[in-house]
Amino acid sequence: MSPSSVLGRGPLAKPAYPFILAFGGLTLAFWLLNLSFPASICMLLTLFLLYFFRNPPRTAPADLNAIVSPADGRVILVDEVLENEFLKSPARRVAIFMNIFDVHVNRAPVAGRVIASRHRTGRFLAAFHEEAGRVNEQQAVLWETPQGLRVLTVQIAGLLARRIVPAFGEGDVLAKGAPFGMICFGSRVDLYIPRSCDILVKIGDRLRAGESIVGRCS
Repeated sequence: MSPSSVLGRGPLAKPAYPFILAFGGLTLAFWLLNLSFPASICMLLTLFLLYFFRNPPRTAPADLNAIVSPADGRVILVDEVLENEFLKSPARRVAIFMNIFDVHVNRAPVAGRVIASRHRTGRFLAAFHEEAGRVNEQQAVLWETPQGLRVLTVQIAGLLARRIVPAFGEGDVLAKGAPFGMICFGSRVDLYIPRSCDILVKIGDRLRAGESIVGRCS
């Protein structure tokens, strides 16, 4: 599996096509039936979907020690936790909330290999609640750089997000900032990095996936 085969290479993420074709078709059908009000609603929804599924190009920083944000959005949590499943050690966690107006294509925080992944079914609480990180539907991905640094990303479905779209397989090697999946319609991504690394963001900061530096490990 490659990111381009799942997400496409253009300015619009590939998972958008079924939604846009459906609402675009309804728009045309309602106009042909002279039903202007439902046609207008469907047209507005089609335009929103074109905006929501945008996939703009991003350029990762050249700093080899930098860990970049896996998601567009606002930092809602910065803390330290004991991550027992993948990192099996104390870690620093940064939670990033994506509202429906943010870009929802997620990007690799480091250049490295996917060495483990896990999908867990669960609930669909509003993603900005702390409890969502424990009970919501989620996809965890463990990354390892050539230098042996391991970081973890957890894509968490939210109140409106009912579909996590992975674009990788275990063993895949991705460049820093490369797309690795998306979450449809509002959600959250948690990033876990070793406690020895520096965190360079704070609650309330706005981040851009693949470009904003979240932490640095020397």
